[in-house]
Amino acid sequence: MKNCYSTARLWLKLTGRHSRKLALPLLLSPTVALAQQTVKGKVTDEKNAALPGVTVRVKDGSTATATNSDGSYSIQTKGPADILVFSFVGSVSKEVIVGNQTSLNVTLLPDAQKLKDVVVIGYGTASRQDITGAVTSIKAEEFNQGVLTTPAELLQGKVAGLNITKSGDPNQRPSVVLRGPSTIRTVNGGVTEPFYVIDGVPGASIDLLAPDDIATIDVLKDASSTAIYGTRAANGVIIITTKRAKAGQARLTYSAYGAVAQVSKEIDMLSADELRQYLVDNNTRPLTQPIDDDGSNTNWQKLIERSSYSTNHNLSFTGSANSTDYGASVNYLKNNGVLINTSLKRLIYRGFINQRFFNNRLKLGVNIINSTTDQNDIPQNSTLSGMLFYLPTVNPLNPDGTYKENFDRTGSGTLNPLSLANNNKYVTKDNKTLVNGLVQLDVVTGLKLTLSGSTQRAQTNLSSYLNSQSGLARNLGGVARRAEYVNTNDVLELYANYDRTFGQHSLQLLGGYSYQQDRTNDGFGITTQNFANDALSFNNLYLSNPTSLAQISFDNNPISTLRLASQYARVQYQFADRYLAQVSLRRDGSSVFGVNNRYGYFPTAAVGWRLINESFMQGQELFSDVKLRAGYGVSGNSQGFDAFSAILIYGTPPGSSKYLNNGVISNVVNAVRNENPDLKWESTATTNIGLDFGLFQNRFTGSVDYYIKKTSDLIDDVLPVSSTEFQYTTYTANVGTMTNRGVEVALSVVPVQTTAFTWRSSLNFSHNKNNIDNLSTDRFTIPYIQTAQLGGKGQSGNYSQIVQPGSPLGTFKLWHYLGKNDAGVSTYQKADGTVTATQPLTTDMQLAGSAQPKLIYGWANNFNYKAFDLNFLVRGVYGNKILNATLAGLNNPADARLQNIPRFTQDEAFTDINAYLISDRFLESGSYLRFDNATLGYTLRPKTQYVQALRFYVSTNNLFVITKYRGIDPEINIGGLTPGIDNNNFYPKTRTFTVGLSASF
Repeated sequence: MKNCYSTARLWLKLTGRHSRKLALPLLLSPTVALAQQTVKGKVTDEKNAALPGVTVRVKDGSTATATNSDGSYSIQTKGPADILVFSFVGSVSKEVIVGNQTSLNVTLLPDAQKLKDVVVIGYGTASRQDITGAVTSIKAEEFNQGVLTTPAELLQGKVAGLNITKSGDPNQRPSVVLRGPSTIRTVNGGVTEPFYVIDGVPGASIDLLAPDDIATIDVLKDASSTAIYGTRAANGVIIITTKRAKAGQARLTYSAYGAVAQVSKEIDMLSADELRQYLVDNNTRPLTQPIDDDGSNTNWQKLIERSSYSTNHNLSFTGSANSTDYGASVNYLKNNGVLINTSLKRLIYRGFINQRFFNNRLKLGVNIINSTTDQNDIPQNSTLSGMLFYLPTVNPLNPDGTYKENFDRTGSGTLNPLSLANNNKYVTKDNKTLVNGLVQLDVVTGLKLTLSGSTQRAQTNLSSYLNSQSGLARNLGGVARRAEYVNTNDVLELYANYDRTFGQHSLQLLGGYSYQQDRTNDGFGITTQNFANDALSFNNLYLSNPTSLAQISFDNNPISTLRLASQYARVQYQFADRYLAQVSLRRDGSSVFGVNNRYGYFPTAAVGWRLINESFMQGQELFSDVKLRAGYGVSGNSQGFDAFSAILIYGTPPGSSKYLNNGVISNVVNAVRNENPDLKWESTATTNIGLDFGLFQNRFTGSVDYYIKKTSDLIDDVLPVSSTEFQYTTYTANVGTMTNRGVEVALSVVPVQTTAFTWRSSLNFSHNKNNIDNLSTDRFTIPYIQTAQLGGKGQSGNYSQIVQPGSPLGTFKLWHYLGKNDAGVSTYQKADGTVTATQPLTTDMQLAGSAQPKLIYGWANNFNYKAFDLNFLVRGVYGNKILNATLAGLNNPADARLQNIPRFTQDEAFTDINAYLISDRFLESGSYLRFDNATLGYTLRPKTQYVQALRFYVSTNNLFVITKYRGIDPEINIGGLTPGIDNNNFYPKTRTFTVGLSASF
């Protein structure tokens, strides 16, 4: 028996894997009597840790099992010639001949390619080495840490070409722009954001997810990657994949942190004594007592600001056993803002289950997520400016405890900031639910059919109350507003994937159909006033006592339903693991646009060449990977439109009210939007050329991309037109083109790697140049569009930015400051080149720079030493301008008797009547380098089967920033039509310290 087995084993070795079946007749011949045997053992990883959920099967047979939680297994074999196959997701499979062994322990090594290179693309996945487009993938272990309110913040500084800016406001979503702006629209600012896909559900809200539940985020940048999503993908696509258990695993995890945040920087305003002395030094009469000076010394910024405390808890469990995958999680976040009475509270529930039938050929799944958010806010525009401008020489309260006000005072700081924050309440309650069902069938080998249906419901309740003491609602007896709106989004996807390999040829086919219906503004809003007291706030509006019909108003938000029907197809081809090609086409039909442009086609084509597998690259030791990529595609932007965008509609025009019509009170009804049957979506065509490389066995990897992104059919939604030709004075039309050109570089290196210590470092930077090519069509000629009406003393009609051909979006047009004259008065250049010491005309303004940065960069480092880990992130921008209109408005020495002034103004002549004018004097460098995050952690792995790991960490965010900008912070909003403006509206940036733990069981 022993000799027969030895002969068979030798035969297997000599003939190889494909001839093993030839040996089986020999082993089963009458001369060899084989007996069944039970094989037991344990499967571990490269660190000798138990691997649960490893599939153990007899090759060419139906017998299979899986390892237990301690990595052990037991399987019945037919005899010594059987081959056991050990396979596990993310590990290299191993085959072992049983022989006469009854105890067999196996170690599985990680498959670096499988762990690192799986990328989620539209309606499927692909290996990183087979990608022909510009795609960046970020894993959970690479995410930013700290107090994060949206998943977008996880990517800040981590993706080349992705510019994310956020203030310290817990209720404000960050601005996200990928590869520069692509629209000039003025409404629905979210149209500049990428399109989000969560677990295959297109258009899902990212507010539904807790950062702890996210496994990977894939950023699709160029049109060859994004165009499979058609009219919604012009701004890029971000695909989010949530965490799932590995095969055979059952995991319970808990994570929590507590954080304290403080304002990182304030505007240096004069104290009360300094302001009094300033007036004395400039020989002006003192402040009026006691109304403007009661002997107090009040720091309004300190009164409005506070140290804030935040906490986060996340509990989840996931499992995968036999034919079932399941999981659930709950997340609680409470984030108090650093301004009083501002906060965010969010509770998220998530659950999913997937069941496989018929030998895993049929998969049924359901996923449910619910997010409930409570937001508290204050009138920020008034409070943020008031805490700077308001006189520090008065007490916030009268002796009787009421708020001290002087409503007759003129200037910029006319209302008590503490009263603004405490007497005006804004509450938003938002409830979002996403339900997604999945049916997936493996029809034949390689052919998979998927049916996915989802419904998303978002209910928003808005409530506000300006009480009887509010300076924003004087003598109105309290003003209350209640509004409730429901938006629903239904999506049905049916698509088929075919994936086969024929020798050296690999083919992947995709074909599908999509139907989407969005119903928005299903609800109403009402405002009323005059309550007996403030006890009920915005509750029970029927108790109001308006004295006229004009004191009751209804929101003008018409309900609308739009539909999108699409067909799409994609072909991916690979030959000999060297030559790659991809083509796709999507046809979208949308009810949003004009009857002449309801349907659009979005084609793409891309090729790749893996040079590393060519014969001329063999034998060299420098390169471990080299791939060239090139692609072209077209995608669209139809986000943010309602169903009536292209048709003539009637309603109540802005500023109109009710009137008496034959004794009956009626609404004013007139045209509020013109018809445009030719209106179509904005189309973005992108050419992308890229290089991916790896050196020294991939210890040093990187990618370089060059792109040209041209957006045509730009939509101007407030195009002024003649009332003699059109029924309404503005028109929504396609009017021009815009181009972004840029370079992106991403580098990753492992400088040190030993058994005890590893250092990983990654650097990304990008350059983008934006340009408005033209703003005219055969029908309309638009020389320019003026934007950014910032107001200010004597400047209410002025514009500070201009959109015009030959200049980038966010171009500033300002008066040119020439310094002081002999009398200390600010002077400016007029259009004819002469100098004036009085306020210039608007025709004297000149182009003065752009808000678009020339360089965006991020540098991340991770150090691991035994059980310790340390990581930090440095990020920043270079070459952009910020208009510091806040400082300009404060710089008003002659009004120091009406409002406070910054320390900066002490160097101004008191007689300078022009110092406050918004000019290029206040156009400052927006460049900065921020030490954004540093985290130190320690992981404890108890030697028990119940606790897998415990990690404790401390973290700090926004440790310091290097900048020349004189405002609160240079990270100013760069989204929308008016980027790069600081105009008394910037919620203070914070410095945060966090202590947290995570545990897995």
